[in-house]
Amino acid sequence: MGQLVAALATCHAPQLFTRPPTDDPAQLDATAAAMHELGKALDESKPDVLVILGSDHLETFFLSAVPTFALIGGENANGAFVGRTYAIPIHQAFGEDLLDRLVASGFDMVYSQDAVLGHAFTAIFEFVMEGRKIPIVPIFVNTYLPPLASPRRCQALGRALREVIDSRPERVAVIASGGLSHFPGTWKYPHPEFEFDHWAIAQMERGNMEPLLNLTVQQLDEVGNTELLSWMMLAGVMGNQPGDLLSYQPTWHHGHAVMQFLPRRKQAKAPTGEAPPPVFHFKNQGYEFYKHPSPSAYKLNKLLFDLRHKPKLRLNILSNSDSVAAEYGLGAEETKALRTITDESIDMLQLKEPHPLVKAGAHPLGTLMSLVVVQADARRLRAEAAGKGTKT
Repeated sequence: MGQLVAALATCHAPQLFTRPPTDDPAQLDATAAAMHELGKALDESKPDVLVILGSDHLETFFLSAVPTFALIGGENANGAFVGRTYAIPIHQAFGEDLLDRLVASGFDMVYSQDAVLGHAFTAIFEFVMEGRKIPIVPIFVNTYLPPLASPRRCQALGRALREVIDSRPERVAVIASGGLSHFPGTWKYPHPEFEFDHWAIAQMERGNMEPLLNLTVQQLDEVGNTELLSWMMLAGVMGNQPGDLLSYQPTWHHGHAVMQFLPRRKQAKAPTGEAPPPVFHFKNQGYEFYKHPSPSAYKLNKLLFDLRHKPKLRLNILSNSDSVAAEYGLGAEETKALRTITDESIDMLQLKEPHPLVKAGAHPLGTLMSLVVVQADARRLRAEAAGKGTKT
């Protein structure tokens, strides 16, 4: 019979790769060190397969197809982020059996053999696996393009995964990649809900998953924690297992959390405090930050997605954004908003209101990721032009 030998959870912040000057290096180092500790847990538990439960940041899937759950199969899991590429072998026997049995259990899984994974997965490759030769099975859960699966539905999928684990011969490790509180692309990005994070961690330290599973996806959106859905899948796999907090770093934009549930650490710390803090007080006003994109804004969102993947299109928009807007059939307000795409004085990380593109209907996270690559190209071209101008 199979065995669940490790249950782990971690953030996957892109700043761990890029290390921007706006972040505290000590906080990034502490998070990376805790993720390395999860790698040591893999050494201790010796799994035959590592199942990675992760989210998508509009890198792999977008409005052309938005799966609630997806399983990546094939020979290798291919990942790419900030110029780094990965090809991690997939445990095909486990993955194919898991796919068949999840569908048979009532989960209509999307299946891909060529999806390119983003940083929710590459952060695990880079900072946890660190070259360890463990075949993987990646599973997506949609966290940014509503409608979203509820925490209870994610728990149910985790339970179905556990049934497969228990019936097979492999030793299996499962890691959830996501969270905690952050609001990328929105006006609230500099103001994570650390209070909620502390409450959620206190519950998980005690193995008390029920309060988290009872939350709605709208409440998770309110506190910047829709990525916690991957942790709720892990809860379904392991049950009410107490967790050991390895690190929590409240950066200016993100609550970095790393926890180990199994195997239990020999020197596990007692839960912080005598009792969990009072439950976070929600406004319960529905989705505020990551809403379902309006079909009327599809062309704008499609353009922003294409900009991240097509260097020639980025060059075109830098030379004449209005012509690109016309090519994509954008309306007058969308065209006006598109002109701000190279305006670095509009700092999307420090806004007090939505970015002009978001006001025009663009998805906040898709907008942020497009701005990053377009403005990086603009800076590169300016530097090249300045360099040529100084030559004699």
